[in-house]
Amino acid sequence: MLQKKICLLGAFGVGKTSLVRRYVDTIFSDTYLTTVGVKIDKKMVTVGAEEMALILWDIAGEDEVAAVRVTYLRGAAGYLLVVDGTRPETLDTAESIQRRIVAELGQVPFFVLLNKSDLVEDWALPPARIEALEADGWIFHRTSAKTGTGVEESFQELAARLAR
Repeated sequence: MLQKKICLLGAFGVGKTSLVRRYVDTIFSDTYLTTVGVKIDKKMVTVGAEEMALILWDIAGEDEVAAVRVTYLRGAAGYLLVVDGTRPETLDTAESIQRRIVAELGQVPFFVLLNKSDLVEDWALPPARIEALEADGWIFHRTSAKTGTGVEESFQELAARLAR
């Protein structure tokens, strides 16, 4: 059986823990709990004919990846950058994290989850900025930990990519 380490990264309060809870336990809570350090979960998935264990590392929110946190990324097969669609500055944080990861680890498969898509009236990400990052090869998925929209599909697509 394959095992793949996947890290969830992003600014504080973007919904990393809520996305993991929605994906692993199919639950959502409005209660905000700050992750301290890293929280590790596991989920079994089927990719093609193979069983795969996804080891999910929910890394504490950050404004920039600190040197000590880069050690959490070692051995990661892929990662998810989580952005809060209602807070454009969280996309700045994601770009900073991405630059740091490439500098430290090289190219590692990743997707960007534009979370909180259920809050359409508060959506604040400039479409032109998303298009520019897509032109640079970034792959975006709209998700909502609250409603579950796009969550299962995003993790499954990353797992399929890592199985190749």
